[in-house]
Amino acid sequence: MTWPGPAEDARPDARPAAGEPVPTGDGIDPSWRRLSPRMLLVHPFQEIPRALPAIFGLFVAGTASGNQWWGVVSLVGVIGAAMTRWFTTTYRITPDYVQVRQGLFRRRELSAPRDRIRTVDVTAHAVHRLVGLARVEIGTGRSDRTDEGVRLDGLSAAEAARLREELLHHRPQPVTQPVAEAAPVAAPAARPDVEVVLATLRPSWVRYGPFTLSGFVAVGIVAAFLSRAINEWHLDPTRYGPLRALAAHFTHAPVGLAVAEVLAACAVFVAVASTVGYVLAFWGFRLTRHSAGTLHITRGLLTSRATTIEERRLRGVEVSEPLLLRLVGGARCIAIATGLRVGRGAEHGGTLLLPPAPRAEAERVAGEVLRDPAPVTAPLTPHGPRAMLRRYTRAVAAVVFTIAVLIAGWWFAGWPAWIWQVALLALPAAALLAYDRYRSLGHALIGGRLVARQGSLVRRRHALACDGIIGWNIERSFFQRRAGLATLTATTAAGHQRYEVLDVPQAEALRLADEATPGLLTPFLERHPHPHSVIMKDPGRHSTPNPS
Repeated sequence: MTWPGPAEDARPDARPAAGEPVPTGDGIDPSWRRLSPRMLLVHPFQEIPRALPAIFGLFVAGTASGNQWWGVVSLVGVIGAAMTRWFTTTYRITPDYVQVRQGLFRRRELSAPRDRIRTVDVTAHAVHRLVGLARVEIGTGRSDRTDEGVRLDGLSAAEAARLREELLHHRPQPVTQPVAEAAPVAAPAARPDVEVVLATLRPSWVRYGPFTLSGFVAVGIVAAFLSRAINEWHLDPTRYGPLRALAAHFTHAPVGLAVAEVLAACAVFVAVASTVGYVLAFWGFRLTRHSAGTLHITRGLLTSRATTIEERRLRGVEVSEPLLLRLVGGARCIAIATGLRVGRGAEHGGTLLLPPAPRAEAERVAGEVLRDPAPVTAPLTPHGPRAMLRRYTRAVAAVVFTIAVLIAGWWFAGWPAWIWQVALLALPAAALLAYDRYRSLGHALIGGRLVARQGSLVRRRHALACDGIIGWNIERSFFQRRAGLATLTATTAAGHQRYEVLDVPQAEALRLADEATPGLLTPFLERHPHPHSVIMKDPGRHSTPNPS
């Protein structure tokens, strides 16, 4: 982000003086403009929920002191402050920058160079859609959560769509010329935008909603709200008819039955909430490729969202399979791209290329995005028996240690014997987990991409372009050195910025890194007489940046 100096306002029909740069015919209006006046209806709806605790506190305080107008005055103040956002916000689009001025007491001017724009998100919440508005968020290539980018909250839906097309598909020419020397030049004919549909949501995919577990968030919110309301208002739930009968039932029911009933009710609530959340978030999902070199994703029922990703910023894809989703044959596809924030999760961020869907469909979409299905479907090289032994050792050792502690407590402190007896059931579960974790391990170099897979609770297979790798980390813990294994980490500017190949034999890790980025590890390697074999000069942990 840059903050240029103040610029003079210009009328749309104003002609620059001789010698000043002029637009190169992209049709951009460089004058300062305001957001749509309809945002005066939207801003109060956005600010009142945020200020509701303070308004409620002032209302209670005013009622206690005999002045009931405090709550009304605070409500009017919040509405007035919200409306000032429209009066104090202006923006303009120039051939080189997108600039926004905002703030009343703390004036700010944000500027995004147009040649640094990587993504444009168009979002319309329910209130926005009622008045025909949308919010545009312009990403400039940073993937961390501290960078908010440039946001225009309150453009008409048509203007937001036109702005997205202009910023990503029709970039201005970098060369300008003085007016005195400018000659009329015919504008080049615009190429028609060809759209290819890669994926659309099918109603049958809603069956994967209950297995996303997004309803756990709703359970936490509802539980926290009810707990706080009961404590603040000193309510006794057992005073009400249905709740009184429910409390009496749990009081007289056996503990095991009561626990089972509570867990079953929570499971049903989570499943219903997850399904509703799936429909609200992904209804109308559509992934398309444009001839201008972009991927366009639209989704949402009440809140619609449109995200555009430049393919030249795409560094790979990831096929993610959480455990419950994997048990029913589902998966989702996530983009590995620069300029997309991934800290908010794949469900809410702009990296999602396909919502939870059949695994075959996720693999097909990943292959379409990469223009090559091999990195997603080809078999991977296993990591060998030492990696398998390490999986079993780490999973079973922790359970054995826990059981030993419980037995010692039973023997010396008189703890109930059923505790360590029940804990014995964790041994086969740990063995199954270790087996599944080893089955997930694998790697390969396919079509100029580093492909690696790992994980059990969430199995991930990523295909990362080798030309997007900017460095390597080779880490070997004490136990890994004893087993002759290493963790190879490829660092990149895209996605999570580090992608690991876990517990791979050290020689294979070096060979893999050397083939993926030839010459990058040369100062750290020694060629072995055996063909295609290399060894490290100084064992331990090395971090190798990419000089390019």
